[in-house]
Amino acid sequence: MDILGKIKVLQGQRGWTDYKLAQKAGIPIATLSSLYARKSPPKLETLQCICNAFGITLSQFFLENERVEILSETERQMLQCFRKLSPKQQKALIEVFEE
Repeated sequence: MDILGKIKVLQGQRGWTDYKLAQKAGIPIATLSSLYARKSPPKLETLQCICNAFGITLSQFFLENERVEILSETERQMLQCFRKLSPKQQKALIEVFEE
């Protein structure tokens, strides 16, 4: 898999520059620039930060033949908040949404 190529595709889908991706991922722009210049895949921790910025999981990133759902900023924020809830709180919230 071309990891850097996939990152570029996801950037393009959002219209993000390298600077914006680095900013949203919380990584130095120099790190991102270095990855592209060396054409080497990022460390797992860096890739996790990049995936978080895109609002996807590592599993979704590595899906080859599946469509990756692109979340809006609001949806991404909601998902991050949801993940912080206890299982009981998550269940209660789902019940509210279903009503």
